Amino acid sequence: MTAPTALEATGPQTPAPHARRVRAQRRDHRPLRIAHLYPSLLNVAGDGGNLIAISRRAEWRGIRVEVAAVEKGETPDFRKFDVVLFHGGQDVEMAVAADDFAKKTPSLREAVDEGVLVFAVCAGLQLLGHRYISNAGEEMIGAGILDLETRGGPQRFMQHAACRVTIDGVTDTVVGFENHSGLTTLGPGCEAFGLVVAGAGNNGRDGLEGARSGNVFATYLHGPVLPKNPWLTDRLIEIAVSRAEGAPFTLAPLDDQLELRAHEVGLAKAMANRGRRTALEPAKLVRGLKRK
Repeated sequence: MTAPTALEATGPQTPAPHARRVRAQRRDHRPLRIAHLYPSLLNVAGDGGNLIAISRRAEWRGIRVEVAAVEKGETPDFRKFDVVLFHGGQDVEMAVAADDFAKKTPSLREAVDEGVLVFAVCAGLQLLGHRYISNAGEEMIGAGILDLETRGGPQRFMQHAACRVTIDGVTDTVVGFENHSGLTTLGPGCEAFGLVVAGAGNNGRDGLEGARSGNVFATYLHGPVLPKNPWLTDRLIEIAVSRAEGAPFTLAPLDDQLELRAHEVGLAKAMANRGRRTALEPAKLVRGLKRK
């Protein structure tokens, strides 16, 4: 595996309005180290935008970021990182990742035990559980880091969605787009990431969305989810930095007008479809044409 390198800035030289409106923040933090699992394999829904959101919002506060892409065949010591990102993909790519992920699991478990923050989306959520059984009956063994199981269902949930998330006693609404046919059931060893406000959540039945255990956060929400939910992004950064530095840490505020506008649009779309499931039924589709 190549050594982590600093994420290079892209776009305009002056990242206004954020850079102009950030309050003074300490500049002596060590770099925030991020492991990005399977970026070339699991990015079908643009979840790589989550990496950009974390990196930019840290850098705008003067916190340097180092990113390592962890691909198939690479088994780093995850304890050396502060954040691990594990994103979504379709069943074919997920099966490839699952076979390789088994080799990475012991190191990731050690990192989780030490409090390293993990943020997972969709396929990442499913592979952090005990197992995923696809519609075709293929069983993919997961890491067992989250106490959950997933089975492929007869419908695909495709819709704007929202849930209420509570972290450290503070509750806010998180918005995104769900696109999955998995039916996930949580065991007693973990709690939900959030409570469904609009959309299907884990299975369309129990009102739960995603899963959480300690510093492991997992959701079905794409979007990508973090750019349009700055509150959640900042909470993840604060948790990671606080752990790394061994002391509570609070980020200076940014001007989030653009991010909050994106959040408002996403929430409006989710609420407009509330109670009207927009799922597809794959069993009734033949080469993209619906049977009569």
